[in-house]
Amino acid sequence: MQQARELDPAIGTEPLYQALDAELQIKEGHLDVGLKLPAELLAAPDPLAQFHALTSLVLVGDAPRALEVQLEPAELPAHLAWRAAALQAEAHEALGDAEQASALYAQAAAGAQGPDRAVMLQEMAATDLARGELDAAGAALAEARSLYSAQPEDGGEALASPPGTTCRPSWTWLRAALTRPHRDQSGCRTGRAIRDPSYGVALVQGQVLSALGRSEEALTFFGRAAELAQPGDRAYAQHELAVALLDLDRPLEAQEMLETVAREGSYPFQAEILADLAECDYRLGQLAQAQAGAEQALSQGAVIPASLVLGNVALEYYHLDDALTHFARVIGTSPPGSREWLVGQQMTADILAQQGFRNPAQVYAHAQQAWSIPPKATTGIPPCRPTWTAPPS
Repeated sequence: MQQARELDPAIGTEPLYQALDAELQIKEGHLDVGLKLPAELLAAPDPLAQFHALTSLVLVGDAPRALEVQLEPAELPAHLAWRAAALQAEAHEALGDAEQASALYAQAAAGAQGPDRAVMLQEMAATDLARGELDAAGAALAEARSLYSAQPEDGGEALASPPGTTCRPSWTWLRAALTRPHRDQSGCRTGRAIRDPSYGVALVQGQVLSALGRSEEALTFFGRAAELAQPGDRAYAQHELAVALLDLDRPLEAQEMLETVAREGSYPFQAEILADLAECDYRLGQLAQAQAGAEQALSQGAVIPASLVLGNVALEYYHLDDALTHFARVIGTSPPGSREWLVGQQMTADILAQQGFRNPAQVYAHAQQAWSIPPKATTGIPPCRPTWTAPPS
């Protein structure tokens, strides 16, 4: 890149050069946040420049701007077209649009070959599972399985290893999550999939079950993960266990577990622990303590969980304007379609109604947003929790 610039300084203004330069900086570790790409680059007439701009934005996690790139994958050569569709799918998924993500992963799978096609099918299956489309997920996993089986001796390892850099479970984990006793009798049972469980398998199995609303079953796997974990990993499983206990409205047990994790000074998600402890206090009726804990968690960066607690505490005191402020923060920082985003929309509509419908159009707008997402979209795999990224032992 530098040599090209030296030979022709004007090349630095060309869209393809700018996009390639940004991607190169990111991949070399020189730039990971705050990527600035000119708006005209996102609509550049050169599809190749758009592709590399899209790649750069996805790499730094800027999903909203990534979807501003006006790229049609079919305009690219075949070997890049499927990759572009996969990048678009990843951006849609980050924003909570699992349906569009699934369609784009299917498009990517149609253009990919061999192991790449298997990974795209697996990604599609994960988004289908998130939407509750179990038959579609099963069909995608079955096709991916046949492609993995056609590989050389490392095919089995590919089935058990997470695909690439995503936080998605492996084929084995997804298939175990999909299988129910009343479904395909030839498929692996959850119990069979973890006959020799590792920390990572047990942890992700618990996360998938929890995301599907099966918190009681998830407790067993999180407990097992905590038993199997190395000291540096145990807090991740314990945090997940505490969240599952909260989902089951068992705040005293969750509080005890969270306090254990809070004593682990090296655990990186202490702000989230504070927010979850504040939720325990709220559920136990200790409103002043819940508010103080949530305010501390908010100041330390746990914006969404802390704001949910603060909004509910404000409602208990009938401080409706304060509650609106907190739920507006939840809506503004949550991925559209996520459970937290829906709660924010629903609670905002309810509060505005309690205030006497001073602005009926605003009430209607929030209610419409809440109802625009099918209920099953909130019961699948949510955007990754911080604990999802724990490295398996």
